Amino acid sequence: MKINEVSKLTGLPISTLRFYERKNLIPDSFVKRDVNNYRVYSEEIVDFLNDVKTLLSVDFSIEELSLLINQQLNLSYEVKKKIVEQKIIEIEEIEKQLRKSKKFLTATLEGKANFRTKC
Repeated sequence: MKINEVSKLTGLPISTLRFYERKNLIPDSFVKRDVNNYRVYSEEIVDFLNDVKTLLSVDFSIEELSLLINQQLNLSYEVKKKIVEQKIIEIEEIEKQLRKSKKFLTATLEGKANFRTKC
């Protein structure tokens, strides 16, 4: 499929797809060139890009994604595993803070928080 089809199916702008290619976030296995040298994407790229969007939504940086995805870097499984484990720790910390914030807000609504402004 052409880049505009991929854009429609993933909700990602064409400029973002090209940016991902420049950053080597799209493995060559998903992209071929036709006789006119246009990019032709495999259907599997849609699921792959949805996974990339999920990783970005949990605060993976482009650099971190590049380390995980870019085959040319030849990083070991152990290095990639440590990157993912660190992100899990960060997410758990965010979850802990969110639970604390939710508890405080619930107490505020119930009038039980030591908060100066009444809701």
